Amino acid sequence: MNTTLPAGLTATAVVAASSANLGPGFDSLGLALSLYDEIIVETTESGLRLEVEGEGAGQVPLDATHLVVRAIEAGLAVTGHRAAGLIVRCRNEIPHSRGLGSSAAAVVGGLAVVNGLVVQVGSDPMPTEQLIQLSSEFEGHPDNAAAAVLGGAVVSWTEADDDGRPHYRAASVRIHPDIRLFPAVPQQRSSTAETRAVLPDQVSHFDARFNLSRAALLVVALSERPDLLMSATQDVLHQPQRAAAMPASAEYLQLLRRYGVAAVLSGAGPTVLGLSSQAGLPGEAVDYGTANGFTVKEMSVGAGVRWTSGVAARN
Repeated sequence: MNTTLPAGLTATAVVAASSANLGPGFDSLGLALSLYDEIIVETTESGLRLEVEGEGAGQVPLDATHLVVRAIEAGLAVTGHRAAGLIVRCRNEIPHSRGLGSSAAAVVGGLAVVNGLVVQVGSDPMPTEQLIQLSSEFEGHPDNAAAAVLGGAVVSWTEADDDGRPHYRAASVRIHPDIRLFPAVPQQRSSTAETRAVLPDQVSHFDARFNLSRAALLVVALSERPDLLMSATQDVLHQPQRAAAMPASAEYLQLLRRYGVAAVLSGAGPTVLGLSSQAGLPGEAVDYGTANGFTVKEMSVGAGVRWTSGVAARN
């Protein structure tokens, strides 16, 4: 039986955006970005009040179907608690439907904020491994979720438990300090389900070998050899297939690569992520992006999810 939390508890979670795939690491590699959503929760005597500021305001549901609320309810159930009522405030900076892991951030943040509530009544918080598992169950794969939980770059994978259920795992990858990140976010939105539908059910041995080699090389490039980023970010399994669905992103990706920037689709797009060891992007590339509706801004590597009891200021 779940124990009801007393009214008046407050907790806060701050969670980063993430970029998945990074070119060849389809559904496996992820990277957190320094763009954050904040979730503040208060327990009440009854009811649900949901407030959304920033990205998604006026567009997302303000009821129990909201992804943050669903994650909070799941986290409470797993930890053996329930809340008679909740006030949930979401302060969003991560754009929705742009390939920046907004759904993963919502789930990870909702789960993490539960930790901030339950520790106030003497319960143990969910450990990192459990946050990865539960958030990945929402997502169906752990690349964005693991990056949001752990921060930095991650390699993620899935194993089958003895009962056949998926067990989601992830390991952190050191990021070379010279690597700089340049997300280019368009106004256009995309649906991951729709862009995944254009991918073939089978690939050739040649294409599989190509991506395996590039994904392995990318781990080396990210951690030790930024000079290898251009070769390491090549992909033949999903980016060419998605180009027709987002032509502006595909064109900008190729333009950045012609200027020597290791550009990839961020997740399923349409955001393009440039990785470079140079101080900035070439001016012509920035001008092209601006003229074609992309907001280009340098970011640093994002931190792992942070939670606290009470209302804390964002770092």
